Amino acid sequence: MAETVAFELVSPEELLLSEDVAMVVVPGEEGDFGVLPRHAPLISSVRAGVISVYKNERHTLSERIFVAGGFAEVTAERCTVLAELAVPVDRIDRAETEQRLKDAREDLADARDETARTAARREISLRETMLKIAGS
Repeated sequence: MAETVAFELVSPEELLLSEDVAMVVVPGEEGDFGVLPRHAPLISSVRAGVISVYKNERHTLSERIFVAGGFAEVTAERCTVLAELAVPVDRIDRAETEQRLKDAREDLADARDETARTAARREISLRETMLKIAGS
């Protein structure tokens, strides 16, 4: 059997994935990075984007999961991603995401301080990214 790396994806609500995979590609803050068996240790922040999981072969995409940010820890044997939000791309609800985007835009218009404006801008960016990914 080919070498594998243990991959775990955890959100605040649940453990979404825990299995051995051939490769995983993570949207790191400074760019996407692929994790293979015997990877050099690293810790990275994760930006909003898609985690691509290759379960059996490095050239066959098995699963795409949207993450809204978080952290990744990589060792030679394991990759663990702690995500703020994680949803399989094929389960992104476009109508709900569009409504949340509309609400966030209204929140931005109604914001009375910089903290509220920052939170609304972050939500707008997140929902726009989700819609773009759901359409790809």
